[in-house]
Amino acid sequence: MQNIVPMTRHALELRPGQHLALTPQLQQSIRMLQLSTLALEAEISQALDENPLLERDEEPAIEDIDPNREESAHDDDPAPERETGVDEMPGAKGVHSDDDSDMPEAARGETLREHLLAQLALTRASRRDAALVALLIDELDDNGYLGSPLEEILSWLPAEIEADVDELRAALRLLQSFDPPGIGARDMAECLALQLRDPDLAALPEAADPAVLAWARTICAEHLQLLAASNPARLREVLPCDDATVRAARALILKLDPRPGRRWTIPVADYAIPDVIVRKTRKGWRVVLNSAAMPRLRINGVYAQMLGNQREASHAALHAQLQQARWMIRNVEQRFDTILRVAQAIVDHQAAFFSQGPSAMRPLILKDIAGELGLHESTISRATTQKYMLTPFGTMELKDFFGAGVATESGDAASATAVQAHIKRLVAEENRAKPLSDNQLMLKLAEQGIVIARRTVAKYREAMRIAPASVRKAQASLR
Repeated sequence: MQNIVPMTRHALELRPGQHLALTPQLQQSIRMLQLSTLALEAEISQALDENPLLERDEEPAIEDIDPNREESAHDDDPAPERETGVDEMPGAKGVHSDDDSDMPEAARGETLREHLLAQLALTRASRRDAALVALLIDELDDNGYLGSPLEEILSWLPAEIEADVDELRAALRLLQSFDPPGIGARDMAECLALQLRDPDLAALPEAADPAVLAWARTICAEHLQLLAASNPARLREVLPCDDATVRAARALILKLDPRPGRRWTIPVADYAIPDVIVRKTRKGWRVVLNSAAMPRLRINGVYAQMLGNQREASHAALHAQLQQARWMIRNVEQRFDTILRVAQAIVDHQAAFFSQGPSAMRPLILKDIAGELGLHESTISRATTQKYMLTPFGTMELKDFFGAGVATESGDAASATAVQAHIKRLVAEENRAKPLSDNQLMLKLAEQGIVIARRTVAKYREAMRIAPASVRKAQASLR
């Protein structure tokens, strides 16, 4: 009996549905939103070089508002979308004239590597020794310390070089003779000892006394932990010398620079150009765009007119460039419109901060702004990363306005920024002879209704680079 296998019938079926296609225009829009102001300018400059139909709008913009005028009845009118003259306003960073004489020396001068290589070029070191010193220079961290042990650096070198640890030690000794004193140290004790090897008596007059200099070297080599712990009684016990000599030795050490390379290291974010500006009106705090940070683009009219209604295949490339130029202009406008909406929402939530300062900062998360504006949290994240706002308290990244809350006795919450502001104020007002410990700071915050753990106080204090109470007490005793 023959088995009959049923045949499967194939059919086509249409099912309606919706999905988001990641088109080139959408990809460009997402990329532009996450770019910083400087990165956006680089992107636009490249587009201008590649697309003849895109050009800058060189016509002078109409000044919507004078930032220096007094408030008037016109402040009730809707706030303009652009602001001019940002470089005239206090607190602006990164916007400067051709005369940059007020910029820090390290920002416009040579790097630490260039500074050291210039000194190396003046030595009589052989080519091999100079190459080893240059290798060590590349291993220095931002503080000027050697980041890796010599044995580890040696293991990176090719075997055919046939270098040994003694050669690296000799190269390190040469490097440690360079300016600034203390460069190339492997730890803080060595860094301070290098600065005491041949001290500048004009800057360190205490070093003129041979006894003081000798005991300072002994403290750096053997008793640095006691100095850091601010235990002068214990320090006097281990040093067979009088109190005056111990105090002078401590004063000498505290004048040394434990991070000699930092003067050449300036964070880029310290010179940010604000994307938006906040100003006070009778209707409250309003956000406007900084026209200095907003590029003005347009379609080249001559090329656009030449194309007209021509649809020949020979002009397909030009039509594609015309479309790309339109996308660029539209996406740039959309980018700044999104940043403006997000910034205004942040200002509305943090109105107390702009009136009272950092201590009034409220808890805020990305989800709050996303829900209010009907946008995705990832969009809010892109719109606030490396975007800056000029406020009455200086230029701040939009990310700085977000933070989790800390519980208070009233059942409300305070932001981490507000708690840090309270800690900073308490430290500034403390008795310098009896500085507040982390536990005492915790209790004083509790008196103000802010209940946090001692370790949280320590974390916030360290984030603000405030020394522990023992170190602050030692520093006060030497003043």
